[in-house]
Amino acid sequence: MRPLALALLFTHLAAVAAGIEARAQSRPPRGSMTARMTCAEAMALVRSEGDVVIATGAAPERFVSGPGQCASSEIAELRFAPTRDNPQCPIGYQCREPGFEEWNW
Repeated sequence: MRPLALALLFTHLAAVAAGIEARAQSRPPRGSMTARMTCAEAMALVRSEGDVVIATGAAPERFVSGPGQCASSEIAELRFAPTRDNPQCPIGYQCREPGFEEWNW
């Protein structure tokens, strides 16, 4: 490529990157998606998808419909999330590695 073409390409890429960064910073923080749903809707979403990432608060969390969705070394733990009609709705399970004391020796 010619030096001018490279300079234009890099300028364009820098402008695109700056635009993406500006849009990301101007976005309002996302609230809890589950807070907008009823408990039944949130449970149905996890059950129908089987494995879904949902924003329940500050950070998105992965929910699964049952232990079969977890890796063989993980255990499924029932998780609760706030919904429009229930502050502790049992929407699904979360996969996690068991602690040392939880292994069945």
